[in-house]
Amino acid sequence: MKTLIIHPKDKTTTFLRSMYKDIPYKTIITGGCTYNDVVEEIKTHNRIIMCGHGCPVGLFGVGQFNNCGLVINSNTVQYLRGKENIFIWCNSDKFVEKYDLEGFYSGMFISEVGESMMCGFRGITQSQVSSSNYTFSEIVGKHIDKPLEEVYENVKDEYGILCDTNPIVQYNHDRLYFS
Repeated sequence: MKTLIIHPKDKTTTFLRSMYKDIPYKTIITGGCTYNDVVEEIKTHNRIIMCGHGCPVGLFGVGQFNNCGLVINSNTVQYLRGKENIFIWCNSDKFVEKYDLEGFYSGMFISEVGESMMCGFRGITQSQVSSSNYTFSEIVGKHIDKPLEEVYENVKDEYGILCDTNPIVQYNHDRLYFS
């Protein structure tokens, strides 16, 4: 299986690298190319992992894709159909559901203390957020070579073990989906 990882370079999402570090046959795009280059790569890969910061309308390019604000957007949808997709960015659920896409995906995903405050949490520490981030990524990475439904089920089971001890894990866990 040929896997494409689209992970715009951003120091606040480096923890996501654990998700894909052990995939043997992969192409990683972090920036430095055009939107059209990304589309051409999507066409030639079976599994597409898209991760970083985003919003309901797509994955932010974070200034990495030659003035392309969203590296994954409504124009990309036609190329994602029929692929094994993993969408890990804030509110990717809105994107997936709007365009009736399939895969493993997240809703709002707290990955920074500031996001926890926006979501109504008080007194959350960087340690709690970091623990959630790194644990999630390590668990996904441990199962990444399996069919996506198994990835989802294993992540829900293993990440879920921490729900009672970390409110950020509970919040993020409740916003993981598979379709």
